Formats: sequence, C-alpha cells, structure tokens
Amino acid sequence: MQKRWEHFEHGADIGVRGVGPTMAAAFEQAALALTGVITDAALVRPLEPVAVSCEAPSDDILLVDWLNALVYEMATRRMLFTRFEVSIDGERHLHATAWGERVDPRRHEPAVEVKGATHTALRVARDPSGTWTAECIVDV
Repeated sequence: MQKRWEHFEHGADIGVRGVGPTMAAAFEQAALALTGVITDAALVRPLEPVAVSCEAPSDDILLVDWLNALVYEMATRRMLFTRFEVSIDGERHLHATAWGERVDPRRHEPAVEVKGATHTALRVARDPSGTWTAECIVDV
C-alpha cells in the first residue's frame, strides 16, 4: 500500500486526506495535504527539524490536534513543512518531527493561510484491507 494525500472540496473550505498502511503514516500524509493547501510541497526544503507532541482521547481528535499543532508551528515559526515522521502509542500520544524551512514568499508563493483543522468531516478509520484514512476540513 502506497502512502498518498489528496484534497477534497467542502464549501469555502478544503478537506485534507491522508492514506497509509498505518495510522501514523496516514497522519503524515494528512500533514502533507495540509502543506499542499498552502503551497506546492515539493518547493519546501526539509532543512530544519521541529518536534511536535500532542495527545487526545480519540483517534479523530488526535488528528485535529496534530494538524492544529502544525498550524501553530507554521504561524509562530513562519515555516512550511514537507517531511514528517509520526509515532503514536496505544495511549494516543503522538510524537513527531516535522522538517521544513522558513517561508520564502517569492519561492513558495503561499496561496492561502490555514486557520485551523476542524471537526467537520472528521474521520480516522481503518478499512478491511488494513489501509488507514485520516481526514478533516481545514478552515482557510
């Protein structure tokens, strides 16, 4: 199973979806989709690592908390991220490293600012084949 990410339409906002062989891989791909809302992720160089941790009472809420932690790091550090390593333990503690660089408006040409991940269309699920999907709407 290959990992992938995609966007889906939802009114004035946009959906981010990550797919992978594990929940952690699906969360990594959802984070790439988040970057893809802002700019072409291929334009972002993985120069600086940033540690991110969060925990939540459910897988769904953990996805929202993860994406919102990235939105916070992007806003406060003025960075974009393109590479992610996520681990999730059985207690729903997420530990991750996101690699990226400071925003260069000329090179990255940011299209929109993501305000945050929402609970709208929120879903983290494993299908019968074992593939994980992590998705939600982000407010732009």
